[in-house]
Amino acid sequence: AMKINENTVLQGQRVTLVPYTSAHVPRYHEWMQSEELQRLTASEPLSLEQEYEMQRSWRDDADKCTFIVLDMERWSGQACADEDCMVGDVNLFLTDTEDPTLGEIEIMIAEPSYRGRGFGKEATLMMMSYGVRNLGITKFEAKIGQENEASICMFKKLHFKEVAVNSIFQEVTLRLDVSDQERRWLLEQTNHVEEKSYVEPKLPAGVLET
Repeated sequence: AMKINENTVLQGQRVTLVPYTSAHVPRYHEWMQSEELQRLTASEPLSLEQEYEMQRSWRDDADKCTFIVLDMERWSGQACADEDCMVGDVNLFLTDTEDPTLGEIEIMIAEPSYRGRGFGKEATLMMMSYGVRNLGITKFEAKIGQENEASICMFKKLHFKEVAVNSIFQEVTLRLDVSDQERRWLLEQTNHVEEKSYVEPKLPAGVLET
């Protein structure tokens, strides 16, 4: 099962990646009320209850690996709870049963004030490096809405090539095959990242674990 990362924290320069826990759900749910984010992520708004269900399935499913992206600076001071440092999330889907070495990667920087500042790029590189080292991924794909130029541009900077355009879903598929050279580059880009073990945030008093 994909519980592989449930105790993993990846600490970079700008971002810290932590597993998606129930403590992160309220903030995540708040983000997903935004019509812009629904459009960019091609997702439907869920009720809070559904979002908790979703979080449980993310945690238990064997074909998904999810990290919540935190602002490293705010978080490392421990002065702020995870929920107050959340800026987005990054996912790897291992959806091709024929090919377990293919990972579909998705990044969302949900907080507008954090966009265009390198947070998404670092989180994506950290997730790719994690996928290559821990999950045996050798090929990445990213499916991005055609209008999301910032995201397409970022993936191209990370050496992804456009391989398909789906005019019905209005999305572009970008792909990266991780050659030895790409692997070296990826590990160099992330050699500052520290892996630590995760202490699950305590739920506020009065909140019952469902």
